[in-house]
Amino acid sequence: MSPTPPHEGAKPAAGPTLAEAAAQIAAGSLSCEALMRDCIARAQAHPELNIFITLDTEGALAAARYADHARAAGKAQGPLAGLPLVVKDNIHAAGLPATAGTPALAGFVPATDAPTVRKLREAGAVVLGKTNMHELAFGATGYNHGFHHPDSVGVRNPYDATRIAGGSSSGSAAALGARMALAALGTDTGGSMRIPCALNGCASLRPSWGRYSGEGVIPIANSRDTVGPMALCMADVALLDALITGEPALPPVRLDSLRLGVVAGYWANLDADTRVLAEAAVKKLEAAGVSFVEVPDARLQELNEPIGFPVVFHEAYGDMVAYLSEQGPGIGIEALYEQIASPDVKGIYKDLVLPRKTFGPDGSLVDVGPVYQEAVRYGRPALKARYRELFERYRLDAFVFPTTPVVAPLARPEVSLPENFHLLIQNTEPAASAGLASIQLPIGLGPQTGLPVGMELDGPAGSDRRMLAIGIALEAVLGRVPSAF
Repeated sequence: MSPTPPHEGAKPAAGPTLAEAAAQIAAGSLSCEALMRDCIARAQAHPELNIFITLDTEGALAAARYADHARAAGKAQGPLAGLPLVVKDNIHAAGLPATAGTPALAGFVPATDAPTVRKLREAGAVVLGKTNMHELAFGATGYNHGFHHPDSVGVRNPYDATRIAGGSSSGSAAALGARMALAALGTDTGGSMRIPCALNGCASLRPSWGRYSGEGVIPIANSRDTVGPMALCMADVALLDALITGEPALPPVRLDSLRLGVVAGYWANLDADTRVLAEAAVKKLEAAGVSFVEVPDARLQELNEPIGFPVVFHEAYGDMVAYLSEQGPGIGIEALYEQIASPDVKGIYKDLVLPRKTFGPDGSLVDVGPVYQEAVRYGRPALKARYRELFERYRLDAFVFPTTPVVAPLARPEVSLPENFHLLIQNTEPAASAGLASIQLPIGLGPQTGLPVGMELDGPAGSDRRMLAIGIALEAVLGRVPSAF
C-alpha cells in the first residue's frame, strides 16, 4: 500500500461546512445528489483507509434525490436536508448493521434508530454509512483486525495512510478528514471522539455526561460513555448539538474576558509538531485578548488514576450482557468474546472484562468490585470537587491543552501496546471521569509531518453551549485546516 502524501503541490481547500453546503444547495449552485456522489466517490476511491464498514450507496443517493425533488417542489425541509452524515458502527441506525467493529455482531441489523441518529434524520440528514472503529471501542488507535482491506489493517489516516486514525471513533473522524461526509456521530468513553478528531483535523464535542441519550449504543461503561457530534468546524458541531438537544441559543463570548487554565502535566511529552502548533496557537489567542492562567499543583491527572480503569472494567461486563440481551442480537458475552479479532481487545476481555479484574497498585490483577466501589464512592467525587474548586478559585472558563501529545503514530501492530494507549489518552481521560463538557478543535498541520494537531478545552459540566461558543470564537482566530485530499 502506498501512503497518501501530505499535501503535494497546491493545498486542498478546507471543504464546505454544513452551513456552506446548505447555502449552496438553497442557491441552486449545488444539489444534494451531486454532494452525495462526491462523498461516495471519495469513499470508493480509498478502500485501503478502512473508513467504512457499511457504505449505503443506493440508500444515500435515493435520499439525496428525494431531498432535491422536495426542494424543487417547494416542500418545507429540515436544516440538514440531503446532507451526508456518517455514524460510528456502535450506534444504531435503522436498517444498517451495527457491528461495533467485531465479527460476532456483523449480522445484527437494528430496526430502529438510536435517539441521537433519529434527531438528525428528522432534521433531514442522510446516513451515508456506518464507520469503522477500534473493535468494541476498547482502544485509542482504530487498529481493528476485524474489518479491513486485504492490504491494510486498521483505520488509516487520510493525511498519511501509513498512520493510524486514532480511536475509537476512527472512521467517523477519518471520513471527515477525507471529506467523505460533512458530519458524523461518534462515542467517547475516555477520549474516543477527541483523539481521532485531533489526528484527522476535525472538531467535536464530548457532551457533559448524561446530556445525550445512551439508548441504541453498544456500550463500554454506562457512567462514562456518551454519543457526541463531530464535524468540520465548531459552528457545525454546535448546530448538530442544537438539533439533538433542542437548545439552539449560544451565549456571547468575548475573547478579552476569556480565562483558560494551563496545567503543566497536560503539556508534557509533546512531539515537535504538536509543541510548535500548540505554542503558536497560544500566542495567537493571547494577541486576541485571551488570558492563559497557570494552575500549579492541579493534581487532576493524579486524582483520575484510581478511577478510569476500575470503572471501565467493572461496568463493561454488566453493561455488555444487558445490551446483548435487551437491545442487541441476544447472544451471550462469551460468544461475543470468542469472535473478537483484535489481539489487544481479545486480551482485555480475557484478562479483565470476563474475570472481572483490574490492575492493582503494583500492576498485578485484582478483583475489580472493591476497587470500583472505592472509585465511585470516593475517587470520582474527589475529582469532580477538585475541578469545581479550580474553576472557581482561578475564575476559569476552561482548561486548555493539546488534545494528544503526538501526531498520528504509524499504523503497525505495536501501536496498540499499552504505552501508546496511555500516551494517546494522557490528556483526555480526566474530563471523561468527571463528566465535563469538552471540545476539540484543529489548530493546524505540523510543519514536519503535514499531520493535524488538535487542541482540547474542558469546561464545567453543563456548560456545553458556552463551550461550543468558545470554540467558535477561538476557531475564528486560529482558522480551519485543509482536507486531506
